[in-house]
Amino acid sequence: MTEPTTVHWRAEAIQDFASSELFERTFQEGMELVEETAAYLDGSGRQESKSLPRDAALAYASESMRLTTRLMQVASWLLVQRAVREGDMEPASACEDRYRLAAEEVCRNATGEIDGLPGGLTGLLDRSERLYERVRHLDRRMYVEPDAGSAHPVLSQLDRLKTAIGGF
Repeated sequence: MTEPTTVHWRAEAIQDFASSELFERTFQEGMELVEETAAYLDGSGRQESKSLPRDAALAYASESMRLTTRLMQVASWLLVQRAVREGDMEPASACEDRYRLAAEEVCRNATGEIDGLPGGLTGLLDRSERLYERVRHLDRRMYVEPDAGSAHPVLSQLDRLKTAIGGF
């Protein structure tokens, strides 16, 4: 059973993050990357994939699926945080496993450099992987219980910022 203090620090950390500038920037970046990826895969990426040799075409199909899975995981997570910010979801509800990042094995199991993939796809793969890792880090920091006797790391940083800003 979850301790009341655990629920409190999680709820506070989630609410603080959801109302932060970091969330705004991450949300904006994530949604723009989703739109850019959709436009690429439906447009120039579709055309580029038609001219690829068989092995590269298979790799393109596999990596484009990894790309869309990764971005959908990030977008879903960000939308949950936005729901918390807008009061449509309680922070404690956001702690449920169904709202956490999933499909980690697929999203993080990069195949490395694949010869013959179009630059547009490899650029999107790289950017989406970096975004996924940042969101994964935020997810772990916000939803992992702190060590006994220590403050939650996100709350500690926010408290330090509040103290610094308040000192002006």
